[in-house]
Amino acid sequence: MAKVHVTDLVLRDGHQSLIATRMRTEDMLPICGKLDEAGFWSLEAWGGATFDACVRFLKEDPWERLKKLRRALPNTRINMLLRGQNLLGYRHYADDVTRAFVRKAADNGVDVFRIFDAMNDARNMRVAIEAVKASGKHAQGAISYTVSPVHGIPYFVALARELAEMGVDSIAIKDMAGLLTPYVAHDLVRAIKQAISLPVNTHSHATAGLSTMVHLKAVEAGADIIDCCNSAFSEGASHATTESLVAALQGTEYDTGLSLPLLQEIAAYFREVRKKYWQFEMDAQQVDTRILVSQVPGGMISNLNNQLKEQGALDRMDDVLAEIPRVREDLGYPPLVTPTSQIVGTQAVLNVLTGGRYKSVTNEVKNYLLGRYGKAPGSVNEEVRHLAVGNQEVITCRPADLLSDELDKLRAEAEGLAKTDEDVLTYAMFPDIGRLFLQERAAGTLAPETLLPRPDPSTLSSPAVFAPTEFNITLHGETYHIRIKGTGHGDEAQRPFYVHVDGVAEEVLLETLDEVQVTPGAGGKPRRGAEKAGGQSKARPRPTHAGCVTTAMPGSIVEVKVKAGDKIKAGDAVLVIEAMKMENEIQAPVGGTVVNVHVAKGDAVTPDQALVEIQPE
Repeated sequence: MAKVHVTDLVLRDGHQSLIATRMRTEDMLPICGKLDEAGFWSLEAWGGATFDACVRFLKEDPWERLKKLRRALPNTRINMLLRGQNLLGYRHYADDVTRAFVRKAADNGVDVFRIFDAMNDARNMRVAIEAVKASGKHAQGAISYTVSPVHGIPYFVALARELAEMGVDSIAIKDMAGLLTPYVAHDLVRAIKQAISLPVNTHSHATAGLSTMVHLKAVEAGADIIDCCNSAFSEGASHATTESLVAALQGTEYDTGLSLPLLQEIAAYFREVRKKYWQFEMDAQQVDTRILVSQVPGGMISNLNNQLKEQGALDRMDDVLAEIPRVREDLGYPPLVTPTSQIVGTQAVLNVLTGGRYKSVTNEVKNYLLGRYGKAPGSVNEEVRHLAVGNQEVITCRPADLLSDELDKLRAEAEGLAKTDEDVLTYAMFPDIGRLFLQERAAGTLAPETLLPRPDPSTLSSPAVFAPTEFNITLHGETYHIRIKGTGHGDEAQRPFYVHVDGVAEEVLLETLDEVQVTPGAGGKPRRGAEKAGGQSKARPRPTHAGCVTTAMPGSIVEVKVKAGDKIKAGDAVLVIEAMKMENEIQAPVGGTVVNVHVAKGDAVTPDQALVEIQPE
């Protein structure tokens, strides 16, 4: 009698998908006894964005989270998501760092390593797989599922065979965008099972409303393990509901053997926990079938929404969505998963906002076109490649083959802050925020971001105000959708309002400035109290001549490459700016002498400012 096993995602992908990875360890531990009792094949509880979120927002040590979960789940495998040679960061690491990270993750409690590569380049997965096997743990090779002219069942079966030859213990079909349809899932699982003798695990987001059907057809084709999520954090951008699939398979040859009453008890706990994180909930429809046409994952759409909002260009979303498939084709049809989703999406935004395709090219796209992320699945547009990187040599080897061992260097950089090898690896993953985290820990000043109090109707001054009220406001040419969720009592000067701004929950403190008087005939401007509006950023001169260096979009300065007195040529890089999580080199518009540098590393900048001034020759 066949039995289907379940991996539950509530401790990682569930809350990553629905509340921006904000669940704290303190809210996981009390229910671990019940989770451990349930009998899951594994619990996905680490990796993905959880490491970043712990350090950046929650101010928790991710290694300590893993140790605590390991102690609290003595009978259940802990599963983590690992980005191959990228580990949990956004660049390729040297092999010694990859091996050290896997070893420490295994030592601290990870049993199953789901290893994937954004390009589906198995070379970028090999060292991580070897390290997992050397640690005596379960290596699961993941196929990043996508749809394109070069991706089909033969492509994915060939990749599964390659991973099997590398020694993986199981194969995961990772449908990160929710593009997999039920009958394709059936045929794909059957083809892989016919080609290799390893267990197959299906993973499919519920964005398009198909994931439950996908799992059912996959099970009928021979899938051994299915990924689903407890109902408190399921569906929408998350995954199919665990309880629903358990019920669907109950009494059949695929019975999971899991207890519905126990799963419902777990769900009741997490439903209460979720209320704490209301400010991170997104106003989004439960099912979004647009992805089946655009192939843009829901998480990527929300990122694009935020990026365009920052640029004051939300009205260009349709143009960006139309540009993404063109950029993806130019780059050889990479799957849209971290980090390639950011690479493709940001370049599409640049192509739309800068007034010309590839007029400005991010460093990440340049590195991609130079082969530094791995082999593209399809043919790259050579005209675009030449436009972006000229005649620079394109590598064909595994990118990490060009990296020297770097663990000793990282230890030296983190000296004085890192107390353990785990601390060094935290610094390695995210040098800037990792260093800040270690500094704050040493100073005893670690403090997580504030959880806003949930509006309570019983404390509101007027039930009518609590009734949802919606309106649009326009500021600097950009329109925001405001939805009032409630208001509470404040002091005499301030009163809190709970609102959603374009779907993002915020608490707004409204302050009455009695001293501000509007005088008729004076243009409606306040005579006093204007200083209450807050400080202004440091003024920089506006561009006035051809030698003024500007940026095409708002961002922050990552590196200043020139100083006053330098002689430069037109096209030389003078600045590196981070915009929309991608780095972009800014070139000199003319040759000449640098006479003024108005910015420093870390400065926030906008397109209407002169950042560097060059005296033309």
